[in-house]
Formats: sequence, structure tokens, C-alpha cells
Amino acid sequence: MTEELVRFLMARFDEEADLARRCDGDGCGQWSAHGDTVDFCQADLSGFHPTVARHVALHDPARVLREVEAKRRILARHARDPWPCHDLRDLASAYTGHPDFPTRA
Repeated sequence: MTEELVRFLMARFDEEADLARRCDGDGCGQWSAHGDTVDFCQADLSGFHPTVARHVALHDPARVLREVEAKRRILARHARDPWPCHDLRDLASAYTGHPDFPTRA
């Protein structure tokens, strides 16, 4: 595994966790959708297509933080794997459009 890929993934995980925390992911509770409205725990926002509202609610900050921690555990388990590690390449594939994406990933 290349250190470049590990650094790239850790930076993305840090960005996602930071953003989730800034959205009150450490204590707000679970976001939920009700028709065209998303309940963000502290305020409701309407006007979404119901499918979009469900999608937004599914990605509430608490869930994002759990997902980031799961990805960090996966990364830690594969830290000594020889390259190419297919699991880490799969984790990285979600970020292929990112401008810092490693060219050798």
C-alpha cells in the first residue's frame, strides 16, 4: 500500500468528520424526513423532493461520524497489507473526483 493513498484517505475522513461535527453530529440526534421536510433536530427545512429529503436525512452527522470511524478501522487493519490492497482501493474509489486523488490509487 502506498503512503500517499493512506494520507489521502485520512485527509478525506478528517474532512468528513469535521464537517459532521460542525453540523452538531456529536449530540443532535438522528435527522429524519417527513415528506418534503427534513428534521435537522434544531430546525425543519421543507421544499425537498421526498426522495431527496430521505437521502439528506440518511446522511445525518451522527451516522457520518460512525461511518468515518468504521472506515478508519478498516484502514488500520490494512496498514501492513502489500499493495495493491483491493479493500483500500475500494474505499478510495468513492473519492475519484477529488482534486487530490492519488494518480496511482
